[in-house]
Amino acid sequence: MRHFDLAPLYRSTVGFDRFAQLLDSVTGGDVDAPYPPYNIERLGDNEYRITMAVAGFASDEIKVDVKESTLTVRGEKKPEPAEGSERRYLHRGIASRSFERRFQLADYVEVKGADLKDGLLNVDLVRNIPERMRPRTIPIGSSVTPKHLEAQTS
Repeated sequence: MRHFDLAPLYRSTVGFDRFAQLLDSVTGGDVDAPYPPYNIERLGDNEYRITMAVAGFASDEIKVDVKESTLTVRGEKKPEPAEGSERRYLHRGIASRSFERRFQLADYVEVKGADLKDGLLNVDLVRNIPERMRPRTIPIGSSVTPKHLEAQTS
């Protein structure tokens, strides 16, 4: 039996959580994500949050864009100013490389806002389903009787 890694399919999508859970149960889990690490949380029925670990980046070095149904987060690290002598690291474990991460948004998912705090970028999302597409219950016996308009004659 072959093993198919479907993690990239739903790892970068938001709003397809039920589909992702189904695929996750079939495939047996997720694979480690590349840089920068991130989480996708479900906060409510129609609310989501993407949290990315962007330690060392300032808010002016991160750009969050939405175009059609794609959310793009870019980090462009500014070069360190040369002050006499360069830093000499014995160990450099904090990544300072540029990155670009894309997420495919489901229908009606919109970005509500973004916030950078304590090295974590939080992007809040909400799914705004139009009223005509929301599930509703129609009570039995509540049919509306059509009103007849009478034409005025002069």
